[in-house]
Amino acid sequence: MVTLFVDADACPVKEETLRVASRHKLKTILVCDGGLRPNPDPLVETIFVPSGMDAADNWIAEHIQKADICVTNDIPLAARCLEKGAFAIKPTGDAFTENSIGMALAQRALLQDLRDAGTITGGPRPFSKADRSNFLNKLETMIQAAKRVPQ
Repeated sequence: MVTLFVDADACPVKEETLRVASRHKLKTILVCDGGLRPNPDPLVETIFVPSGMDAADNWIAEHIQKADICVTNDIPLAARCLEKGAFAIKPTGDAFTENSIGMALAQRALLQDLRDAGTITGGPRPFSKADRSNFLNKLETMIQAAKRVPQ
């Protein structure tokens, strides 16, 4: 059975993910370092990890399995999920794939170098209603694809 993992710290689509998961009766694991209330739904588990760099990412990467889905903005975490045969999707609905992850990692490194040099000082564009809608559509498609993966 497909399990949804949510890198829940600062994830703008937690509620949308829970609604879609509920409709499909999928187990959902919210992983964070605090600040979330446990959900009463028996299919939703909240995992609290110690504060620290990549603690939630490491927990997800250790527990995700083939055909599971991870909702994250974190490119290195997405790469680790893909290596295990899982799916990964950004809150904007953009899917990480085997074909795109190398370029995403390279672009992330380049942008980090530019930020470190002071060339880039701004962050990402604001999250929009269109991003939310795109996420819902793409998550639905991804769940259907994950259900078809032979176990």
